[in-house]
Amino acid sequence: MEALRSPAEIERRYRLVRKAMDEHGLDAVVVAGSEYTGFEGAVTYLSGFVIVHRYAYVLLPRDGEPSIVFPAEARYVGEHATSWIEDQVFADRPGEWLAERLAGKRVGVYGLDYVLTVRDFVALRDKAELFPFDVEFDLARAVKSDAEVDSVRDSVRINTEGFWAFLDAYEPGKTAAEVLAPAERLFVEQGCGRLTMNMVLVGPEFAIARSNAVLGDFCIPSLEIAGPGGHWVEVSRAMGHAGGEVQGMLDAYEEYFEAAKSALRPGAAAHEVHRAVARGFLDRGYALGHVTGHSIGMTMIEHPKIGEGVETELRENMVFSMHPHAIADNGRDCLYMQDTWLVTPNGGEPLAGLPMRIFDGTERRA
Repeated sequence: MEALRSPAEIERRYRLVRKAMDEHGLDAVVVAGSEYTGFEGAVTYLSGFVIVHRYAYVLLPRDGEPSIVFPAEARYVGEHATSWIEDQVFADRPGEWLAERLAGKRVGVYGLDYVLTVRDFVALRDKAELFPFDVEFDLARAVKSDAEVDSVRDSVRINTEGFWAFLDAYEPGKTAAEVLAPAERLFVEQGCGRLTMNMVLVGPEFAIARSNAVLGDFCIPSLEIAGPGGHWVEVSRAMGHAGGEVQGMLDAYEEYFEAAKSALRPGAAAHEVHRAVARGFLDRGYALGHVTGHSIGMTMIEHPKIGEGVETELRENMVFSMHPHAIADNGRDCLYMQDTWLVTPNGGEPLAGLPMRIFDGTERRA
């Protein structure tokens, strides 16, 4: 994964974000990240640092060198030496330190609505003019470099192995915790560390894989991990014996899987992709209970989304998590399966290599 930390890769990332700054008339960008699983990745993207505890910020000015800022009350928030940024600041109140540096400037903030702490927002708003910058930042990093695509493929490889481990352990009557345990063990052994967020679908809702959650004849795991390179991916298939209206949903899933191969092409608008992959579900009268898909990278959920009204044009080397969530009228029967897709010149490439089907437990990995 050294290519992800090469000077050329780092400069590429800064150049793309600074281009977005220029397009929106900004003097600097502050990227906020916290230990909220899956949403520390924007800091990692700009600094190489993975947050283990509390939060951190990266300040990228239009000109000059970046800074990474940590709260001093928690001296350890991760392995500080892993950041390639030389200016590492430990501030009693990070917002006040940032405010002094950014006084009178126009500042885009990634994480303004969800991540930036209240005390730091109060300090910053009095000195600088703040603008939400989540969408703009994500669009700047949506096209992955070749090094990032290699990292995505490695994460998918690990996650797919985790799916097989889950399937091997699955039996009706076992608890969700004991079925997920072999997959989680594999994820840690393969270098995912803390970057896993895995659940089991219970009816139309997700649940943590608890020891008191007993699995039945039908099971839908939701496996979401980031490998050593820090790129999140999602890979999952349903397993067991489906009843109710789920078989009709599977037919729609098969149609989506084929439609995505041609729809996820450079030049297509995100809403066009949504309509193409959603058609089979909507024509059968199913509601879609979750966003059809979204860009995915060092943050678990990034822009652009694959949904109605999203006009963003797809480009080669964008990566998307696709997971239509079909729910029947009874509000209980549902189907939710995930795959990570790469946009290529020839259309969408599903990276897991798994057939779009409900696995019965007799299958074995190739």
